[in-house]
Amino acid sequence: MFVTLGGVERSLRAARVATYVYFVLYGTLLGTWVVNIPAIEERVGISHAALGGLLVVLGLGAFLGMQVAGPLTDRLGTRVVVPAGGVLCGATLFLPGLAHDPWTLAGALLVFGLCNGCLDVSMNAHAVHVEKAYGRPVMSGFHATFSVGGVLAALAGAGAASAGWHPAAGMAAMGAVGVVTALASARALLPAAPAVEDPGPAEETGTSPAAERGGTTGRVWLLAVLALMVMLCEGAANDWSALHMRDVLGASAGTAAFAYGTFAAAMTVGRLLADRLAARFGSPAILRHGAVMAAVGITLVVLGPWLWAVFTGWALFGLGLSGTVPQLFSAAGHADPAAAGANVSRVAGLGYVGMLAGPAVIGWLTHVVALNHAFVLLALLCVTTAVGAGVLRTGPDRTREREMAANTP
Repeated sequence: MFVTLGGVERSLRAARVATYVYFVLYGTLLGTWVVNIPAIEERVGISHAALGGLLVVLGLGAFLGMQVAGPLTDRLGTRVVVPAGGVLCGATLFLPGLAHDPWTLAGALLVFGLCNGCLDVSMNAHAVHVEKAYGRPVMSGFHATFSVGGVLAALAGAGAASAGWHPAAGMAAMGAVGVVTALASARALLPAAPAVEDPGPAEETGTSPAAERGGTTGRVWLLAVLALMVMLCEGAANDWSALHMRDVLGASAGTAAFAYGTFAAAMTVGRLLADRLAARFGSPAILRHGAVMAAVGITLVVLGPWLWAVFTGWALFGLGLSGTVPQLFSAAGHADPAAAGANVSRVAGLGYVGMLAGPAVIGWLTHVVALNHAFVLLALLCVTTAVGAGVLRTGPDRTREREMAANTP
């Protein structure tokens, strides 16, 4: 057991801090690529539509990495797979910055995406183990630090762009820091999942083991579909927010970089609050109301003619989406703690297809409509997510809803 009468064991606190570090690391490495997209697009000489197609390659690499890393994490343990993913992710970050044509950029994105997928799934599986040991929601806090990494990357990217740095130089420097950080934080990770109390024989619950496994698998895939939709929206903000500010509103490169920074900062604030809100109101409420807020925010981006209005829209979009992905990942990991890596890989894998292939859809839509009008698709996906939020409801959620109804005058 990790929880004692005197509080949380030192080893568990260290594991939680290390998980924060890896989430910041991942957010910074991925954010460094994101803020360099306009410069790399110009260097390679491709259109928005071509860039959208190349982002599919990044998504494919990430998906493959996740499917490999999930079972490996369950088999080898997070202490092995998480730092390995961090080292690989940092070591390959500079590759897109060296690309000089679409083919070399595609190869670089495939490799970088593969390493991203390994780190993403393994660190989320470790986060599930930490949350299980704490016995209360902590997942959104980890994802908040991922957003902190995005803010750091936006600041560093804006500074590097203003200084006239070559994209590969800044990306290589950040990647080197990432490799060192991944290695230095490895020892504090949990070696395995915490022990799970036996719920008792199947006949006590009246459900056969096969039926339980089938129900768990079906629920995990429903969670994966919701993850695809919300992460498609997040990916669109990651890859198109800066380009939208530059091309639609005529903002400078430095100002455009802060469009993504605004979104990431709002994600950070929302995720810092989401664990407390989830404990009070339940995960379904976080998903449902957050998706509605995100729909309002992206609508403001579509319609806003001024910089301040669009910045407000990106902030609402980030705040609304902030708590959605952590709830989905947490639900997948807790569905069967012994297979947390595999279940998280399913949800994260399909979600990552949305995050990195979804922007390609936005790119293709720019053939027929303006970039800001293509964002209407995101509003529709947010509304659909709000309608499907009930899949997160569990026994404790139903009990909480009954208690709240009883206390309402």
